[in-house]
Amino acid sequence: MSENIIEISGVKKKFPGVEALKGIDLNIPAGMITGIVGPNGSGKSTLLKIISGLIVKDSGQIKINRKNKYQHLMQDIAFLPEINHLYKWMTISEMIRFHEEQYSDFSPKKAEELLNFMNLKLDQKINNLSKGMVARLKLVLVLSRSAAVIILDEPLAGIDPASRERILETLIGEFDSDNQSIILATHEIIEAERYLDHVIFIENGKLLLSANADDLRAEKGKSIRELIGEVFE
Repeated sequence: MSENIIEISGVKKKFPGVEALKGIDLNIPAGMITGIVGPNGSGKSTLLKIISGLIVKDSGQIKINRKNKYQHLMQDIAFLPEINHLYKWMTISEMIRFHEEQYSDFSPKKAEELLNFMNLKLDQKINNLSKGMVARLKLVLVLSRSAAVIILDEPLAGIDPASRERILETLIGEFDSDNQSIILATHEIIEAERYLDHVIFIENGKLLLSANADDLRAEKGKSIRELIGEVFE
């Protein structure tokens, strides 16, 4: 892996009536868990979707694993969206098979191991799962891939504390820092902070700060949560 898994320069994106990203210049380090924080509407999800190739930037450049062509990105990135994108009529077993057919790097064996840890059963129908169970299943599907970059958009949003803790435990337990990098956008910074190696602050479509989490805490003498409170509230 290169020193930076993702290199972003001058990325801009406009939607009707909204300038979502205003020229983002950013390097995301390889082999780390990077947290992206910012208020609602700051541009976090837009940035993650552009990195993942789900929406097209207006201008600027993005390199992922030293590649800058979007046709190569799907093999490099596993993306977990904030919305529930799963087919409700499927069982978990059918969803596992669907992902196995869709992604060449998907491991059904790893998926079944993670399902056991997440207390999920293959014969359960997705329509009958609670919000917390759906969140755990979404993570299983992403972590069962061997993509170089795992991108998680608000994986802890709106779910119970027990599920949040299990998701974070699984994330850390499965993280292969020699071969993977994780980018995590979350509002649940109290639970997530201790797992973050690097933090990025974004507000109003602009990059405010990108720094090593330990260095930032040592320099400021405050937790990331306290710094977020100062910057955004």
